[in-house]
Amino acid sequence: MGFREQKKYLTELKKFEWKFTPAEQYDFKMFVKRDKDEEDFDTLSMSKLKAMYDKYTLNKEKKNFDHIFKK
Repeated sequence: MGFREQKKYLTELKKFEWKFTPAEQYDFKMFVKRDKDEEDFDTLSMSKLKAMYDKYTLNKEKKNFDHIFKK
């Protein structure tokens, strides 16, 4: 896991920060601090970050509304 993925996860999770539990908020703040110091996350931290990312970001299917707007 690289620095780019780490940045991507953190920027996406900032949108959902208000939904976090107190423990998740603490972890997220520590991740942000470590990111500001430009540290690479170890495997445990990266797995926690990925688990949070998977929990809060869902790939929703975009509905096709073409049948409504036919001419």
